[in-house]
Parts: sequence; structure tokens; C-alpha cells
Amino acid sequence: MIMDRSRARVLNMKNLVAYQNHAVVSKEIVKSINGNVSLFAFERGEGLSEHVSPYDALVYLVEGRAEIRIEGRSHSIKEGELIIMPKNKPHSLKATENFKMMLVMIR
Repeated sequence: MIMDRSRARVLNMKNLVAYQNHAVVSKEIVKSINGNVSLFAFERGEGLSEHVSPYDALVYLVEGRAEIRIEGRSHSIKEGELIIMPKNKPHSLKATENFKMMLVMIR
């Protein structure tokens, strides 16, 4: 579901992506040559294993709580908070409870 950028729309981030049992769900909202915006829903206990990205990323927690590790340092993030993940730095995510996040990748 990539949004039509020629039209202004008001969207509720909490309603755009739903939790699924034992899964991580993602939905791409904007895709451009300058970056992407995606929403994710993580069920408690689910996560993303350590990896690196060639782009800076901003993670905003829409609801819930998560543990985000960047270069081995743990950050406990809750609804309404954000963290910047620098490019080429190892990072991972784990849902300490159900959580939803917006990921903004900046190229």
C-alpha cells in the first residue's frame, strides 16, 4: 500500500498495520529514491536479528515497547519515543510486548 503522494491524506498509524500470531507484519507506506517509510507490527517475543543497513534509519514507536540494540548497547523504547539507527551499525529489535513502529529509511 504505497500512498499516492499527489493527494494529502490523514492516516492513523495504529490502524494501518495489524498484529498476527507469531509474526512480524510490515506495510510500505512511501517509497521514493530518497527513502522509504514503512509500518511494522511485532507480536510480543518476535523481532529482527542483528543486521546492518547502508542507510540511516529513524524508528518511531507507535505503540507498545521494544528493546532495540545498536552496536551491542540496549535501548528500551516505548510508545511515543524514537531512536536513530546510524547506517552500517549492527542493530536488532525485539518486542518486549506487542509493539508497532514506523521505520523511516533515509538515503
